[in-house]
Amino acid sequence: MNIFRLTGDLSHLAAIIILLLKIWKSRSCAGISGKSQILFALVFTTRYLDLLTSFISLYNTFMKMIYIGCSYATVYLIYMKFRATYDGNHDSFRVEFLVVPVGGLSVLINHDFSPLEILWTFSIYLESVAILPQLFMISKTGEAETITTHYLFCLGLYRALYLFNWIWRYYFEGFFDMIAIVAGVVQTVLYCDFFYLYVTKVLKGKKLSLPA
Repeated sequence: MNIFRLTGDLSHLAAIIILLLKIWKSRSCAGISGKSQILFALVFTTRYLDLLTSFISLYNTFMKMIYIGCSYATVYLIYMKFRATYDGNHDSFRVEFLVVPVGGLSVLINHDFSPLEILWTFSIYLESVAILPQLFMISKTGEAETITTHYLFCLGLYRALYLFNWIWRYYFEGFFDMIAIVAGVVQTVLYCDFFYLYVTKVLKGKKLSLPA
């Protein structure tokens, strides 16, 4: 464990809490992509199947259970509890164009051709693009609530911090995972435009909008 991984995990946890509180307090999931949340639930489910086969630490197990539980709680709130507020018309990204290629890539490029390893690789690839339906939804509506932008910022910050985590581990532990690093770079790049708009608009008290 290093400072970049710890702060990355805390940023990720903050993003999840912000999203859940936003939905629960407003009693609405307006502006939130249910499709992105389904993809994140799929990410955590396929990544953390090792909960059934191995134990690393209490911290590791706790965080994995939090990610899985909160992802499904979010999906429940969007599609069940507050379904009437869900904007399905704007949440129209074709997720099969993400899931199918990612599934094929995970079979072709992985560390070990075994079911758990392929599913772990699938989760890494899928997480790198899972935010696309949310960004696509914002571009269609033309704006996002401030609390939603805070959620997205924390989510993007988590991935950026994890890139520094991989650099740290390479230099101080000799550990290098090309799959995780490339996927992390792709995911961070997808957030670049958002980071710029967040700093230049949201932090100055303006509404965020993405070019349609």
